[in-house]
Amino acid sequence: MIKRVTLADVARQAGVSMQTVSRAVRDKDDISTETRERIMAIVNELGYRPSGIARSLVTQRTTTVGLMVPDIANPFFSEIARGVEDTAYAHAYSLFLCNAAEDIEREKAALNSLLEKQVDGVIICSPRLPMTDLFAYLEQFYYAVVFNRDLSEDIDKVRLIYVDDQEGTRLAWDHFVQLGHQKIGMLAGPVQSWSSQQRVASFRAACTSAGLDGCLELIEHCMPTIAGGLEGTERLLSDHPEITAILAFNDLVAIGALRGCQNLGRRVPQDIEIIGSDDIPLASLMTPPLTSLHVPHRTLGVTVMQSLIQLLNGEKPDPYRIIFHPELTLRCSAP
Repeated sequence: MIKRVTLADVARQAGVSMQTVSRAVRDKDDISTETRERIMAIVNELGYRPSGIARSLVTQRTTTVGLMVPDIANPFFSEIARGVEDTAYAHAYSLFLCNAAEDIEREKAALNSLLEKQVDGVIICSPRLPMTDLFAYLEQFYYAVVFNRDLSEDIDKVRLIYVDDQEGTRLAWDHFVQLGHQKIGMLAGPVQSWSSQQRVASFRAACTSAGLDGCLELIEHCMPTIAGGLEGTERLLSDHPEITAILAFNDLVAIGALRGCQNLGRRVPQDIEIIGSDDIPLASLMTPPLTSLHVPHRTLGVTVMQSLIQLLNGEKPDPYRIIFHPELTLRCSAP
């Protein structure tokens, strides 16, 4: 076992007190330049690393942040996590990543774990928690940024960043209508998902506004995965074979919809057209390539971490809500 080099080891070899070593490491100005240089040479020689635990007792900061995502297997959240981690690293923060696996109890366990680790701040992506539970957790963290979830009231130490899912749904709906579709179905996400709720509300409003009330019944909730999209598509088209267009909750669901259509003998785009959401890299590689609502995944991750850093630095990021607007990227599944 490799023995950890301690402050005492450095002090012993340098022939000074541990307090002197501590002052040298923290670059205090109450020791001579010669002594500091000699101590730092020994620090480098021995490979001494200051204890983060000891440092946190003095500074009351752990220089760690937490990130909770609903499903790290979803490329959308993987890219966000990459943007968060890159930005955290650039600002000397370490990141604890927690995967909730689309399970509310695992969300709670993840947030409890981050509280126990006393992270300086937390980023909560697309939480499925009921609002009362979410507020209870936000009250316990020092600072927090919530992604893809609005709150019923503003909290001073919290900032919100989300994608305008209602706008994205309108873009997809309008494109389908321009293509001449009148039987438009929707593969919505989990019922407890705020994003799914926003999209369903926008879809219903568009149905009513266009006078296509029959589409109000063409909504099927599913898990936000390829398997969920496959199963949801087979249920939706078996019950409503008249559907000629499907708006999917995300690209994974849309990929599942492609397979579901294939299983039912429905050709894409000849018999049925599909629009996904998030525009993950896999979308353009499918056969046929997926039309999708594009959002800048990594930029989202960078933005949420930058907002958290501002809070950690005592700044008050403005505006309170940062909203990203999706753009429709046309490909062969709904040209």
